[in-house]
Amino acid sequence: MNNMKKITVLIFSILTVIVLFSCNKKSETKVNKVISAKEILGNPDFLAISYGGYREKSREVQPTLEELKEDMKILSAMGIKILRTYNVHLEQASNLLEAIQQLKEEDPNFNMYVMLGAWIDCKNAFNKQNIEPDHNLESERNTVEINTAVTLANKYPEIVKIIAVGNEAMVKWAASYYVQPSVILKWVTHLQDLKKSKGLPADLWITSSDDYTSWGGGDSVYHTKDLEKLIHTVDYISMHTYPFHNSHYNSDFWEIPENENTLTDKEKVDAAMLRALNFAKKQYDTVSNYMKSIGANKPIHIGETGWATTSNGFYGENGSRATDEYKQGLYYSHLREWTNKENISCFYFEAFDEQWKDAENEKGSENHFGLLTINGKAKYPLWNLVDKGVFKNVSRNGNPITKSYNGKLDSLMKDVFVPNTNYSK
Repeated sequence: MNNMKKITVLIFSILTVIVLFSCNKKSETKVNKVISAKEILGNPDFLAISYGGYREKSREVQPTLEELKEDMKILSAMGIKILRTYNVHLEQASNLLEAIQQLKEEDPNFNMYVMLGAWIDCKNAFNKQNIEPDHNLESERNTVEINTAVTLANKYPEIVKIIAVGNEAMVKWAASYYVQPSVILKWVTHLQDLKKSKGLPADLWITSSDDYTSWGGGDSVYHTKDLEKLIHTVDYISMHTYPFHNSHYNSDFWEIPENENTLTDKEKVDAAMLRALNFAKKQYDTVSNYMKSIGANKPIHIGETGWATTSNGFYGENGSRATDEYKQGLYYSHLREWTNKENISCFYFEAFDEQWKDAENEKGSENHFGLLTINGKAKYPLWNLVDKGVFKNVSRNGNPITKSYNGKLDSLMKDVFVPNTNYSK
């Protein structure tokens, strides 16, 4: 009888081990589940952001692997799950993918996905010999850019979920490099064909990321047959909208209406930022309406939008007075609330300030779109996350993530000005 008990206990122990092993395998499978762009985009559990990570005044100084991993930990702590990059001809993109891969190997629960940008421009773009750009021909280097993006997407299929062909590459105000829609269509079609022939993962999504106007939401000059074909060929539309820039260039919405003249200064600012939100919504709707008018039915997500916090030019105290952290905070929270509710992915621009964009002008607005400063100060939009302690175990440049203005709203509000449209443009 004792032997029978021992055998029973042994069998029970073996079965227990098998069950536990099976459960662990299921848990591991769940952690490592392959997820597609279709599941990520429009899912509010996968917050998106634009990311460069450059810390110096020149992109000749590339962010290191350790710096990239440091940033990934900060963004992950914020709840960010998908990043947008802009080109693959610099080391930043390939190193970023390697940094994410290493973090995944260190922690199976670490998840970060990438919308990989392939830079596209025209012949003679950014030419140092002052040769005029030829907008009807494309740069010879576009082929290399696309091929590199394909290589990276195949090397990191669990991370790269989207390839974006070009950044604001069709909008005509990009006068130094824009191309015709036929060029974008050519490369989008090429990538879609690679998916069909198993030269790329079948669930990889292909798009182009461009101004709302380029997607048919504005001037009818963009309403071409090639654009129609492009819309039918992409997996989704990635559109940009910038109420911030339009506070100078198209400022009717920014002007304080007569019925708000009796409001306090703070109330005027609050109301202006709601108008900014509605401006973005309207541009989104114009793209949606054009898409439907040509018989297409594709998801539309926001590939880029943001709000700068400093300007000594068009948007500062002597201009539209759009820049400060308070306005940025309102715009960020309004955008997240709207897009999360409507299942729209919003690649907010951008994660960190980058000083290379206007290297000769420290207070140029392009240097100050980040939600965090170069040295890791959390701007007003993220103060609540500092309070929650999400940044407790992360740092940037050796600095803990703390609040700008020492967390004093009164000090911040001294730098907040009422919107202005009455100035010389």
